[in-house]
Amino acid sequence: MGLLSIKIKIGDREYPLKVEAQDEHNVRQAGRLLNERMKSYREQFGLNDKVDLLALVAFDCTMENLKLSQGAEEDNQQQVERLKHLHHLLDQVQKS
Repeated sequence: MGLLSIKIKIGDREYPLKVEAQDEHNVRQAGRLLNERMKSYREQFGLNDKVDLLALVAFDCTMENLKLSQGAEEDNQQQVERLKHLHHLLDQVQKS
């Protein structure tokens, strides 16, 4: 589909980006969510410094990512255990 040239505003700055057409919606949505979180932290903590706000958002996103990664690892381990159990059951059926 090709690259699109777009501008994303984060805080008070615009950033020119080249994105795949199929990614444009997600990129724009990410920018909106980032600005919403910055606004939320500004209101919650009374911060106006953009670097502080971005640092808090980055920390928040990193924590969410860690939780998702840990959840995925636990899900994978559960699936492995289920597969082992099914394999064991199949072995028993074959031996019968």
